[in-house]
Amino acid sequence: MKAVIFDVDGTLYDQRKLRFRMLSDMFAALLCQPRNLYDFKIIWDFRKIREKNRFLSETGIKDSQYLWGARVSGVPVERVKTVVKKWMFEKPLRHLPACRFEGTAELFDYLKKNKIRIGIFSDYPVIRKLDALSLAADEVVCALDENVDRLKPDPKGLVVVAEKLGVSVCNCLFIGDRDDKDGECARRAGMPFMILDRKQNFYRSRKTYDRIDSWIKK
Repeated sequence: MKAVIFDVDGTLYDQRKLRFRMLSDMFAALLCQPRNLYDFKIIWDFRKIREKNRFLSETGIKDSQYLWGARVSGVPVERVKTVVKKWMFEKPLRHLPACRFEGTAELFDYLKKNKIRIGIFSDYPVIRKLDALSLAADEVVCALDENVDRLKPDPKGLVVVAEKLGVSVCNCLFIGDRDDKDGECARRAGMPFMILDRKQNFYRSRKTYDRIDSWIKK
């Protein structure tokens, strides 16, 4: 193995912990301005329709995702963009350091010391998330990038990351938290993968490190 590619949400940080913190922020916003309630429905609709449409093969997903949400919520596309940007891409950033899984930074350091290249592949934009998590990768790819334009479990994103890393797919290990998305994505790409237990962290977990070591030594 010459590279490890990570999913982000639910893999590098505790998504459940983040959601509890965001619910607190949303409740506070609701107390200040009750009309914010519909904004939260917009977020719910956006996430649900995106999940439902992840098998579509249409192009232009970066723009289409907001149109999907607007149709379901019955609001203008620009409102969906504004709400999603605020509550999904900006406000969570301040909570991410406290939600990062224990041992994640140590695992990244461990891989770098072993000269294993690190890649990132996520369905959502992740540059600012990685900055907030204080993590650095060699290559970062989002499903919305023009040269990908496919949501998981389509394998195109993984193939693109491997190409950018200069490593064949069979010499990469993909680590994620959902078998129906991350696992299936890797299977379609022909890439070895590991699905984490949602209760697991990276803090010198012997099971995790043993599996990674076994791939490094192949």
